[in-house]
Amino acid sequence: MDTPPDSARSAMRHVLCMKWGTKYGPEYVNRLYGMVRRHLQGDFRFICLTDRTDGIRPEVTCLPIPPLDLPAGIPERGWTKLATFTADLHSLRGTALFLDLDVVVTGPLDEFFTHPGEFLIIHDYKRPWRITGNSSVYRFELGAHPDVLAYFRDHFDEIRKNFRNEQAYLSDFLHKQGKLQYWPAAWCPSFKYHSIPRWPTNYWTPPLVPPGARIVIFHGECNPPDALAGRRNRRFRYIRPATWVADHWQE
Repeated sequence: MDTPPDSARSAMRHVLCMKWGTKYGPEYVNRLYGMVRRHLQGDFRFICLTDRTDGIRPEVTCLPIPPLDLPAGIPERGWTKLATFTADLHSLRGTALFLDLDVVVTGPLDEFFTHPGEFLIIHDYKRPWRITGNSSVYRFELGAHPDVLAYFRDHFDEIRKNFRNEQAYLSDFLHKQGKLQYWPAAWCPSFKYHSIPRWPTNYWTPPLVPPGARIVIFHGECNPPDALAGRRNRRFRYIRPATWVADHWQE
């Protein structure tokens, strides 16, 4: 296949996701691709950075995760996602929209590639006075921020002491450079904070799709299959089945 000229490559749109280990099966990648294809007009390339390619649909380009060479046995805090900031990520060029595997796309995605900003991320839901972003959805130019990863490699012990996870470090690093910006609040709501009705109405009212939602974020103890099935245990908040998840979370 001929390589596109530099001008065409710089204008290309890429949707990135990442799958490592066994927590998420290939169905998460396949459903994410299906949702993106239904909600993003025009051409794009869908790329999964992964260590396991079995079962992933052929429309998805699977590429290896660049190694971070982290110490063995450390807690998983999302550090692996920083590999997307490799200076030369498999020779990819253009704009990249990163999506976590467990999101549910419910609305149009085109403006995620055109909304102004050098680096865009979700603003923290629980403590909006902090600069920290939620890295379930972020956008950047491929190869534009290699210093994020270079500093991480050279100061990992210091970073682990000061930041709980990758998104806290990433937000702080780019904020200090004046590059951190946030998506419009309605675009990426939290299922946990914005979909589940308040007590006690959660016992008879099912979770809703928040107005203006385009990508619903699942974080904490509840993922799309849990939301679809509902939850009746006493440890966490009671949730009636969110039947709308089935309408969107499919190949």
